[in-house]
Amino acid sequence: MNLLLIEDDPAMSASLDRALSRRGLRVSTCDDGAQALGAWVASAPDVVLLDLSLPGQDGLSVLEQARAAGLRAPVLVVTARGTIGDRILGLNAGADDYLPKPFDLDELEARIRALARRAALPGADPGEAAAQVRIGRLRFDPVSGAFHAGDELLEFTPREWALMRALMRALIMRQGRAIAKERLFAAVFPDEIDVKYEAVEVVVYRLRKKLAGTGASLVTLRGLGYLLKAQ
Repeated sequence: MNLLLIEDDPAMSASLDRALSRRGLRVSTCDDGAQALGAWVASAPDVVLLDLSLPGQDGLSVLEQARAAGLRAPVLVVTARGTIGDRILGLNAGADDYLPKPFDLDELEARIRALARRAALPGADPGEAAAQVRIGRLRFDPVSGAFHAGDELLEFTPREWALMRALMRALIMRQGRAIAKERLFAAVFPDEIDVKYEAVEVVVYRLRKKLAGTGASLVTLRGLGYLLKAQ
């Protein structure tokens, strides 16, 4: 599979190039938005991995121009811009999936391969590659990152959203196994150095109140961590 990686961070680009190449992907790289369209045409990728914050030209502009030019390869946006508004902008510009940084390499590879498989099916819509996850009335859309209870959009603080997303990722990637408090702490407080692990329990407490009535419960497994399950 041919992958085009459009990423301006040299360390991130080199790391992803090495890791994905070891997993059998043929990776081409580009670090400048102004040159991205030409690299896209030249490399004929099966999937494009696109950062939004690029020099020369913003990633959204690159994506819009590519779609206007008829370039249909599925696009997975990978960016530090983590708000729902940014995800919606990317999807409206023509992205097929969205993965905020920091991310798990196994999940990244799984999403890339899912987009490639979906694109290879006749008449398939790449945007359907990431199926929604449901627990009771709770519904998670991996593409937009939104959580709903039935038809109602649930409003979470950034830390609550980060913890919920980590739990959902664990549910998808780890077949329902619990996720350790240390891993949740890294997902919720990635840049904090003066926060103790117990801060995770505060976020968990608030989430339990917000999940009331959704049919989903946030369970503590002593010595193992936390998981989401149907009531």
